Amino acid sequence: MTSAIGTVRLRRTVRLRLTLFYGAMFCVCGAALLAGTYLLVRHFSGHVLQVSRHAPLHSRRSAGAPGARLPALPSLARLQSAAQRDLVSQHSSDLRELLVWSVVALAATGAGSLVLGWLMAGRVLAPLRTMTVSTRRISQDNLHERLAMRGPADELRELGDTIDDLLGRLERAFEAQQRFVANASHELRTPLARIRTALDVAVGKPGPIPPQIATLDRKIREGLDRADRLMDGLLALGRADHGELSDHTVIALDEIVASALDEREAEIAANRLTVERDLDPIPVPGSPSLIGRMVENVIDNGVRHNHPDGWMRVALHTADGRARLTVETTGDKLDPGQVDQLTKPFRRLRTERTGSANGAGLGLSIVAAVATAHNGMLALHPRERGGLRTTIDLPRAPQSPEPIDLARDRTAPAASGRGAW
Repeated sequence: MTSAIGTVRLRRTVRLRLTLFYGAMFCVCGAALLAGTYLLVRHFSGHVLQVSRHAPLHSRRSAGAPGARLPALPSLARLQSAAQRDLVSQHSSDLRELLVWSVVALAATGAGSLVLGWLMAGRVLAPLRTMTVSTRRISQDNLHERLAMRGPADELRELGDTIDDLLGRLERAFEAQQRFVANASHELRTPLARIRTALDVAVGKPGPIPPQIATLDRKIREGLDRADRLMDGLLALGRADHGELSDHTVIALDEIVASALDEREAEIAANRLTVERDLDPIPVPGSPSLIGRMVENVIDNGVRHNHPDGWMRVALHTADGRARLTVETTGDKLDPGQVDQLTKPFRRLRTERTGSANGAGLGLSIVAAVATAHNGMLALHPRERGGLRTTIDLPRAPQSPEPIDLARDRTAPAASGRGAW
């Protein structure tokens, strides 16, 4: 059975590394000091021992009566040898005791240095922790906040001022993008609407319409439809990139997937595709309009870029405590190195121009942006026999979803943003 202590892993933080560095340097310096002291004591005590070893012993006769007989005494050589042995033994014992207590003192002071190093490193790094917490708290919704570091004009304050300058530039960039997203709808839809009105007036006049005018009308309307899809895709991508979840609620992801499949029954039948559904009822928090667009784009890609008489598997399950939507399709063999580029705007595997019949090239870009805005992740994996497996992971909602009107929450028609490949 593995002990709980053995399973604990310390984070290799700067504070821990500084503490270990301080402790190691103190132990090295302390060990050098104690070793020098030990060698000096050993040298000088050994010198004294050598001097005492060669010192002569002088005998003195007892001051008794003349002719008195003294008791037999050990010889001077034997007394000197015994004293020398005792002195050497005591010298060795003193050196061992000095060494033991030096090691004990080094260990105790080393432990104390680790504690003091931990406290001092924490005090020195306290402004850095403050900057980390404040930077994590600042998001696109409160980019106006600043760290405003106080204290001496040292390296940490210089770092805080640099981060404040960066936040200022980010705030101005986000404001410029938000202004573009807010004005793009009006500025772009108005001229398109005028063109459509002019076409309606031109073809609505009494009398027969020349074939050339009818062909021109059809081509212009196709171009306008593509421009509408491109604009809707850009607006959806902008909303997702900015995390604009004003309609945030708890929704049933399985219902959105089922609705997207039902709305494409005609295209599925026209391509003679076999669709396999395996949808578990899973609630997720988020924007119904953005998540609906995300699911529609994934299903559209699976239908439009499939082979006739192919198949498509759509599964929704719980994996690692998160909702996982998997769409697997047949199709052409794809290069794994190029598949990762599909989440970039206006990027396809065979062409990078916009305005093709398959869409504007924003489909998977919108999917990736919406997934990221909902704290999720998009993963693309090419199949060995051709086709693509798309996996979207989203956080699960703890409570049941609220009833929503999918048709009402959809901000754009199903065709918008199609064709990411």
